[in-house]
Amino acid sequence: MNQRFFYCPKCGGSLEYRSYGERERLTCTVCKYIFYENPVVGVAVIVLNKDGQILLGRRNGSYSGLWCIPCGYVEYDEDVFDAAAREFKEETNLDVKINGVYTVQSNFHNPETHTVGIWFMAEVTGGELTAQADLDAVGYFDLAAPPELAFPTDSLVIESLRSKVDFCPSPK
Repeated sequence: MNQRFFYCPKCGGSLEYRSYGERERLTCTVCKYIFYENPVVGVAVIVLNKDGQILLGRRNGSYSGLWCIPCGYVEYDEDVFDAAAREFKEETNLDVKINGVYTVQSNFHNPETHTVGIWFMAEVTGGELTAQADLDAVGYFDLAAPPELAFPTDSLVIESLRSKVDFCPSPK
């Protein structure tokens, strides 16, 4: 097992792997604190326009130049629904009403940080579409022809959305 952490965040003692059932967990040799390496929770907001196109943002920080469903991390003291609306506003300047969870996925694309992502369906309630924060461009794209995406799980989500749209008959 590749150890990434070496000191206890509680007392500064050394961490070493110890067996707990079928799992090895980092444990402090001094205070016995178990250092759980849990995933970080991320949120993303799916907005479709009247033509069934999805709103995507082009990243300007990590994964620069690639596109994603607007997303971000949940703060420690924050509700996931509130985090989704906040992150979306920070990146797009749009206010949204969160309508529910679309899907939950494990993200393993970054070897340094395992994340669990929650994708929410939402509708725009206000604001003016403007790229900001981690995005340098925003736009609507056909589900069948998205630009090059930053995250493999966004590809899965878009494909799932596309298959549902293709399955549902158009209203007459």
